[in-house]
Amino acid sequence: MSANFEAKKAVVEEIKAKIAASRSVVLATYDRLTVAEVTALRGKFRDASCEYKVYKNTLVRKAFEELGVEGFDADLNGTTAFVFCPDETSGCSIIAKAVKEAPALADKLVPKSAYVGGAYVDAEGVKKLAAIPSREVLLARMVGCLQAPIANLAYVMKAIAEQKS
Repeated sequence: MSANFEAKKAVVEEIKAKIAASRSVVLATYDRLTVAEVTALRGKFRDASCEYKVYKNTLVRKAFEELGVEGFDADLNGTTAFVFCPDETSGCSIIAKAVKEAPALADKLVPKSAYVGGAYVDAEGVKKLAAIPSREVLLARMVGCLQAPIANLAYVMKAIAEQKS
């Protein structure tokens, strides 16, 4: 076997490990991005503990095949960037926020699909995932909902106690 074949095999194993370690993988077109734009994006992804990588589509296709994942053949064409994320929504929301902040990126950075929870998610699903708040925000909202009835009860009890005095 040639050294090139062994190197490609190692890259496929690396991709498989990253897919297995991630809760989601976002595939996006990154056509005509400048170095400054890519650097800024990488920084945003790094801050969210995500990893932005560019691999050859054929190697990623091979990694998905070896993992038994189907549905990505149509998306593994053209310039494709891969974002490996520790949660389900951060990669999608960072891309959506970057496009919203810099409208010039709208044509350059387009989500194709995602691999979330062991399933294929299309471009529309990626947009819906981007709209979901982060886990911390959802937990804060839940705590607020649980705290509100207790706070209201305390307010009413205090008002009753003040009326009797």
